[in-house]
Amino acid sequence: MIDFFGKYKRFLGILISVSVVIVFFFYRALKPTPTLPVYQPAMVDPELVDESIQYVKKYHTIADFSLTNQNGQTITHKDYDNHIYVADFFFTTCPSICPIMTNNMVYLQSQLEDLPNVKLLSFSVTPEIDSVPVLKKYALEKGVDDQRWNLLTGNKKDIYTLARKSYLVVQEDGDGGAHDMIHTENFVLVDKQRRIRGYYDGTLREDMDKILTDLNILLQEK
Repeated sequence: MIDFFGKYKRFLGILISVSVVIVFFFYRALKPTPTLPVYQPAMVDPELVDESIQYVKKYHTIADFSLTNQNGQTITHKDYDNHIYVADFFFTTCPSICPIMTNNMVYLQSQLEDLPNVKLLSFSVTPEIDSVPVLKKYALEKGVDDQRWNLLTGNKKDIYTLARKSYLVVQEDGDGGAHDMIHTENFVLVDKQRRIRGYYDGTLREDMDKILTDLNILLQEK
């Protein structure tokens, strides 16, 4: 028996190696490719969605927009077309969750140095306060990379409409004021086709790591 194994030792080694390779490729072929959901208004908390679209179940995308960034430049949806990006809603004088959210956006920014096609986007929910100079000061204090991350201000109605009808992330204020809104801690992952692919708690560092994982999944999508 020992002589038999000795005689065919090389053959058996090759056979085992080939078998391992075959098993590996079968595993790769059968292992499901991770995918992310495509969020529709009907999948989101109704309190965060304009009542006119609460029951929409397909074809939802981010609408066109045109607002002003921290440098006084006009930023539109076209600046984000064919880019994956993470968006949120904030205001510079927020004393509670916004500083944490901004710090987590800064963390994301630091992790995206090798991914120039991934961008960040923050909309002010108090544009009447967050003027261009205010946003610029805030951006400098936080270390915002102007080439990747825009802080936007502009017409309050337009921002309200984007929040409620596109990104699906803010509640109505409830005080009866026109377009008043209560922003949430949500970060929104948007793909190259302007579809929402993920929601994350912007106050949790572990959710930032989940965003980074999901970004890699999107980058591999065809």
